[in-house]
Amino acid sequence: MFEIILYEPEIPPNTGNVMRLAANLGARLHLIEPLGFRLEDPLLRRAGLDYREWAEVEVHRSLTSCLARLNHPRLWAISTRGRTNYASIWFAPGDAFLFGPESRGLPEEVLNGIAAEQRLRIPMRPGNRSLNLSNAVAVVLYEAWRQQGFAGAKRV
Repeated sequence: MFEIILYEPEIPPNTGNVMRLAANLGARLHLIEPLGFRLEDPLLRRAGLDYREWAEVEVHRSLTSCLARLNHPRLWAISTRGRTNYASIWFAPGDAFLFGPESRGLPEEVLNGIAAEQRLRIPMRPGNRSLNLSNAVAVVLYEAWRQQGFAGAKRV
């Protein structure tokens, strides 16, 4: 339903948490090289538990090749430098969500290639730098999924 793209992720437990999230939401996870770890990293496996086997994960040499593989979906960049509140957008199945590396966020050259209105921000209190990567992915993806009526979720 949704595509999660982690651009040059650095911290294995964050990526493991996002793998687990992707498996639970029915989203696909795309990792853009270089990665700051190996996919066999014990910390990634620990955070992802056994969800690594359930998650659809692809590794790409570049963002360009990833977007081509996805047939150029509507792309949303999540950044502290975004101007639009993520909660003010109506998301659609097939949308792709791009998140930057933990230590530096998305590079300017990547952000400049994305329309300003598609650069989204998660609100935070003044003076705070950023959220944890896996938390930011969860916030945005759960909102997108909520807008789709939690399609595919187990009904209770």
